[in-house]
Amino acid sequence: MEISPDQIVYWEWRFVTVNATLVYSWIVLVLLGVGAWLITRNLTVGPDISRWQNGMEVLVGQILTQIETTGLRHPRRYLPFIGTLFIFIVTCNVLAVVPGFVAPTASVTTPIALAICVFVAVPVYGIMNRGLKAYFKRYIRPTPLMLPFTIIGEISRTVALGIRLFGNMMSGNLIVAILLSLAPLLFPVAMQAFGLLIGVIQAYVFAVLALVYIASGARAHQNSEESAPGDAEPISAV
Repeated sequence: MEISPDQIVYWEWRFVTVNATLVYSWIVLVLLGVGAWLITRNLTVGPDISRWQNGMEVLVGQILTQIETTGLRHPRRYLPFIGTLFIFIVTCNVLAVVPGFVAPTASVTTPIALAICVFVAVPVYGIMNRGLKAYFKRYIRPTPLMLPFTIIGEISRTVALGIRLFGNMMSGNLIVAILLSLAPLLFPVAMQAFGLLIGVIQAYVFAVLALVYIASGARAHQNSEESAPGDAEPISAV
């Protein structure tokens, strides 16, 4: 049994390699894109809404509530990025129970790529909140000697974020493979349910940690700023 989707190569030419990680990532993106189009093409307001729209509204509402708990201003600003991270990862992990599907998150390249997105998003949102000069002042506080340590901290937590997701998903796949080889008639259903639960939890943990990192960069300057009347953005029910 192949543990990492990187080991499954479908096509290769010189330095270009199309492996299972890329193929199944594209499949997930297509499914999410088509699903989003089908759900949002006939949006309605009122009690007579489809089950799919209702489910999506509940999901978006829960993600928005989670963002609000961090105390960030204008929580809707962070909804597209955090929501996309969670939905993409949870879809990859949930589809892993489908026979023949290999979760892209079981490859180290996918979690690291997602962690790099978070690494870039932290200063982007920080600059959007406070401006370029004010944001980068945090790297030399309380003394310029802290600059290399702050940079190392940013890089190390990005690597840890990606490795955590990869390690948990790979270890889960390995445990399932071992148990299925020992008792193939006894454990399949239980192990598939266990893998499904772990996949959802890991998607939630990754999204929450990404939100915490973004919030730490954005709130580093918000704490010292007095709130002006009417500055907070009202949040309506989704």
